[in-house]
Amino acid sequence: MSQQGSAGNVIAAIASFFIPGLGQLVQGRVLAALLFFVFIGAGYAMWFFIIPGIVGVLLHIWCIVDAATYKS
Repeated sequence: MSQQGSAGNVIAAIASFFIPGLGQLVQGRVLAALLFFVFIGAGYAMWFFIIPGIVGVLLHIWCIVDAATYKS
């Protein structure tokens, strides 16, 4: 990937919007992708407790921003 705001980062951010961690995986950051996917998935899976659901949403937003602003 090039620099912040490049087409690759925009594609990664869009991918992370639909599947948490996919944008990081596209950028080649496997550990970050796995951690985002697991923690956001766990937060969404426990939505009925409300607080983990809110944490999941916040982590998902962080995941998208992280993919969009990544500098290699």
